[in-house]
Amino acid sequence: MTIHRRTVLRALGGASLTAAMAALPRRAPAETKEVKIALVVPLSGPWARQGLLEREGAEMAVDDINAAGGIKALGGAKLKLIVADTGDTAEKAKNAAQRLVAQEPDLVGGVGAWLSTFTLAVTEVTERAEIPWLTLSYSDQITNRGFHYIFQTSATGDRQAELALPTILELAKAAGVKRPATTAIVMDNTAAPVSFVKPMIAGGLEKAGLKLLAQETFTPPLSDATPLIAKVRALRPDFLFLVPTAVPDDSLLLQKMVEMGIPATKLPVVGNGAHLATPELLKVAGPEPLEDVLVTLANWSTKDQGDLVARYKKRTGEPWLGQDSLCAYGHVWVLKDALEQAGVADRRKVAAAIRAMDTSESSAKFFAGGHIKFDANGRRVDAPLVIVQWQKGVPVTVYPTDQALAKPIWV
Repeated sequence: MTIHRRTVLRALGGASLTAAMAALPRRAPAETKEVKIALVVPLSGPWARQGLLEREGAEMAVDDINAAGGIKALGGAKLKLIVADTGDTAEKAKNAAQRLVAQEPDLVGGVGAWLSTFTLAVTEVTERAEIPWLTLSYSDQITNRGFHYIFQTSATGDRQAELALPTILELAKAAGVKRPATTAIVMDNTAAPVSFVKPMIAGGLEKAGLKLLAQETFTPPLSDATPLIAKVRALRPDFLFLVPTAVPDDSLLLQKMVEMGIPATKLPVVGNGAHLATPELLKVAGPEPLEDVLVTLANWSTKDQGDLVARYKKRTGEPWLGQDSLCAYGHVWVLKDALEQAGVADRRKVAAAIRAMDTSESSAKFFAGGHIKFDANGRRVDAPLVIVQWQKGVPVTVYPTDQALAKPIWV
């Protein structure tokens, strides 16, 4: 048989090339170097202070996680925080989320948007993009929409209201005063206050034996608190539910109470939301209007988090670690834990890992109750109520009693 010379050379050349390629070192699969997560919060407008506090907590968590080796299941990949400003309206918040999703297609999760009204708008966008989203916002509407990618770590506003009424009455009893029989409500019309007040109006107050003397509602920002507080003074309730959402409105209302001779040291005031316990409120309102104000909320730092509190205060210059920064810190850790469990930077698998969480370790240590588990709607199971009170210029925990740093004062 005759074999053509070129055929032989081609065969020999192919064999040589195959051998040469086999001798080359095999390249390892590309490792994930960076994992993007989002923070969408108000950084301008009346709620900017709360957004800044969330940003401080989220940035600290990212730095802590990266300094400790990043996401170990992804070869030490580092977290990168992409921050977007909601502005001061729900429409701006929705637009910010739409830009974020378009510009950052590789996001694996997100946190925000503080104000419940903004969170409702933002998560309409993130749900369609199947981005797992963690929020401290209170409105029950957030997790009542049948969404699969929203996770609410706070007790909802309606649940907080259900827990608050008997707890507040118990605090009054513990203080040795006559049981309150009447109350009044001053609130704004954003989603969280509406959610908080709804179960009270729907029978909660009556069941608790409380008569509602007035319910005054305003649209933020508030320009004049005089008519609202004048009505409260005229009616003389045994205590007042004060439920705005913005620090400027908080300050205006509380200062007007002092001006009209009914500060919280004379008329017990119960507020809802961490904005009523921020350092910024102390700066703008001063200590006198805040003294003795009780605040129901979802999370607050405890004595068990002493090292974290100390590092946060040194890093930021803030006088304490409150709910907004603490929850944002914890939310980033929830995403970190989910990435470790998923083993891949895939938003759907990260969401599945969050749904499957049932832990009292790692990220759970940054939330009141110390346990992370979500129900089918994305609500944290058994999320508790926390109450702090302004005493001598500092908001201190007075409930739950096993975590209390001081006894409650009820005038």
